[in-house]
Amino acid sequence: MKVKNNNKIKLSFEDKIFNIVINILGVALMVIVLYPLIFVVSASFSDPDLVQKGEVFLLPKGITTRAYELVFENKDIWIGYKNTIIYTVLGTFINITLTILAAYPLSRKNMPFRKVFTLIIIFTMYFNGGLVPTYLLVKNLHLDNTIWAIVIPGAITTYNLLVAKTFFENSIPEEMYESAMLDGCSNFRMMINITIPLSGAIIAVLVLYYGVAHWNSYYSAMIYLRDPDLNPLQIVLRDILLVGNTEQMGSNSVGMEDKVKMAEAIKYSVIVVSSVPVLLLYPIVQKYFTKGVMIGAVKG
Repeated sequence: MKVKNNNKIKLSFEDKIFNIVINILGVALMVIVLYPLIFVVSASFSDPDLVQKGEVFLLPKGITTRAYELVFENKDIWIGYKNTIIYTVLGTFINITLTILAAYPLSRKNMPFRKVFTLIIIFTMYFNGGLVPTYLLVKNLHLDNTIWAIVIPGAITTYNLLVAKTFFENSIPEEMYESAMLDGCSNFRMMINITIPLSGAIIAVLVLYYGVAHWNSYYSAMIYLRDPDLNPLQIVLRDILLVGNTEQMGSNSVGMEDKVKMAEAIKYSVIVVSSVPVLLLYPIVQKYFTKGVMIGAVKG
């Protein structure tokens, strides 16, 4: 025997209108975000003539992989990929290590002058030494034109530090620390054996934040690096996008007219090539993303 469910909430006319408007805005926002991404991918696989004529709107036309072939023939792309992977992995490891080492003591309520140190750190979010003093410092430390100029100056981001600190404060019971102290556990062992194992969500979020920042970074490389063999992928991408030619793409079989035609398609293909690793990383940490961000933003 079926029983009718009469407990459904009846929406008022205003609520129905509100839901319709929200759904329309959501669909519009999705189209605004997705269309440029789809267009870039389609243009990278389309005939350059059709791209230049503006005949490619959504789906690729005159499908060809010539642009990708020219991109992967360029040795600078591979050098940039290698350097960017090194900068991202090493830089993110340094970021996570130092952020945890700084956030853990600031999260402990029995740390002397904890609020004073926190205020000093927050101060750096709004005021810093400036570009010229920072460059002079890096140069005087003989870090310029080395890998360390990319991964050391921005080793800790204040916002990420505060998010990690807030997570440690609100997600790990103080009773666990007290029990560990009664068993003779030091602060360092508590951080290694208690805090870090219970902080997988926030660590995953920090890895995403720091990793994406390193992968997309080009400003530090522009300032501190002079050796082309140290350039990250984004510098190579920037040069291709700004210069707008394909003479450096490493193919003598392509005439000048063909090079001009392939320029736009190559730009799109380089954007796709540089974005794929980040797009693959995000789904891995997506399940931790909301939890980590909400804890840091709401309770901080």
